[in-house]
Amino acid sequence: MTEADPSLVPLDTTSDEASRKASVAVLPIGSFEQHGPCLPLVTDTLVACAIAREIVDSYPVRRLPPVTISCSHEHAAWPGTVSISSDTLAAVVRDIAGSLDSGLVVVNGHGGNYVLRNVVQEGHRMALFPGPLDWQTAHTAAGIVTPLGSDMHAGEIETSILLASHPQAVRDGYPQTDHLADDRRHLLTLGLSPYSDSGVVGRPSLASAAKGRALLASLAASFGDYHAVLSPAMGE
Repeated sequence: MTEADPSLVPLDTTSDEASRKASVAVLPIGSFEQHGPCLPLVTDTLVACAIAREIVDSYPVRRLPPVTISCSHEHAAWPGTVSISSDTLAAVVRDIAGSLDSGLVVVNGHGGNYVLRNVVQEGHRMALFPGPLDWQTAHTAAGIVTPLGSDMHAGEIETSILLASHPQAVRDGYPQTDHLADDRRHLLTLGLSPYSDSGVVGRPSLASAAKGRALLASLAASFGDYHAVLSPAMGE
């Protein structure tokens, strides 16, 4: 992985953007947090970028570079996790949206970024993607076995997407890290550590590259409605 990896950082020029004339920009937002012993700290960013890349390959949108550190306070018990405050994340997204002359879709790869739901409601022509129904549709289309509520972290979905998009980032041994913890009622108060020694909540043993490709394809198809809603014809 390098900074020039086109799956992470767009390499477009101003001429490219001028000719594209995109009415919608896509901003991937990930995190830098523990994902168990076999997935990298940058997993959520890789997931968000993989989704964004799939979208760009299917629609005439502008892809922005990712926001790689976000609100990961529930993972602070593990080495490597870095967070910013929800106020800072919200301010960054608002500033980016304010500098654009197009609609903005925030592609969120980290479930803990709760503040993004409020931010997109404040702005003109903003959306948060994927939504719960988009994930449910993709879950079914890809044949994911673990229920969405159980596949919380470094599980079947995230491991499958990385196996499809960045297989070199998945370390050996992931099939042996399955762990379920469906009752996480005090997660916001106590963080994740009381519910998982490894940091994994899900069943990565069921992951596959084929499932990852199917997840990404389904999410790209679901994005069509968002692109239509944010296009000038419907937004004005």
